Amino acid sequence: MLSAFAPSETSLKKVTGADLAALPETVVWIDLVKPTAAEDRAVERLAGIAVPTREDMQEIEISSRLYIENGARYMTATLMCAADTENPRTTAVTFILASHRLVTVRYDEPKPFVLVENKLARSCPPGITGEMVLMELLDAVIDRNADILERAGSDMDTISHDIFEPEGKARTGHAKRYSDILIAIGRKGDLTSKVRESLVSIGRVVTFVAAAVDGVKWSKDMREQLKTMQRDVISLTDHASFLSNKITFALDAMLGVVNLEQNNIIKLFSVMAVVLMPPTLIASIYGMNFKGMPELDWPHGYPIAVVAMLLAAAGPYMYFKWKKWL
Repeated sequence: MLSAFAPSETSLKKVTGADLAALPETVVWIDLVKPTAAEDRAVERLAGIAVPTREDMQEIEISSRLYIENGARYMTATLMCAADTENPRTTAVTFILASHRLVTVRYDEPKPFVLVENKLARSCPPGITGEMVLMELLDAVIDRNADILERAGSDMDTISHDIFEPEGKARTGHAKRYSDILIAIGRKGDLTSKVRESLVSIGRVVTFVAAAVDGVKWSKDMREQLKTMQRDVISLTDHASFLSNKITFALDAMLGVVNLEQNNIIKLFSVMAVVLMPPTLIASIYGMNFKGMPELDWPHGYPIAVVAMLLAAAGPYMYFKWKKWL
């Protein structure tokens, strides 16, 4: 799908009903979503660029993601998708700047694209160019990653509270609760690692753009915005690393709690075995029913044996309590 955007007074409007063979020259942003071969050719004719394939976008080498070809700057970054669901994922998006026109190539629906499209449709700076649209997209991507990290941090605070300060029946613990907590920690760890991957790629793109600014007449405000984005990416990357360490600590703590619970269960079984051993011994002796046993003729022999078994069970239990082993 191809979407073309051109300035219209104080907003950026989507060009509707445009012929692929005759896209207007006023277009400053072309957004390609799962493009067809015909759409690729139309954009290549208008912008004078070579649209990368999906396989090219998946390359991880820096030289394949950030390069200049025929005066056009190609920048591929990893963006977050479906971060609000239980199955977040990343996708490669290519930004191409050529002749003050921006071309974006993507195969998924990152949320920042919708936000920027709606924002520029309401209002945009006069004389908007592809560079300005790129700055808006990068800024929206960074803000989106910051929001994801903030939510992940808040969720981790809740998980830590459930681990260290359980309330009510949760203090006793059971397998289902522990399983839910471990799954939640795993999901937050996976989400944080994906956000960090995205931030690293965005940081490289911002650095690449900033390095190319020297040869382009960009406004002072745009230069300052680039510096601000570089600082934001660095601080968010540090925060993502901190959050990863926090998740690792929570995982270790949860595994420690599980081990303590297992040890308590094993200790309980061990104590019960020791407590029941003396009564079992007494019952075994008097269950032999030898004729020569003088206790067989006692009228109160049975109740005495039962009391002896109870005392034999209570003795080890009280001793363990006194030693504070329980």
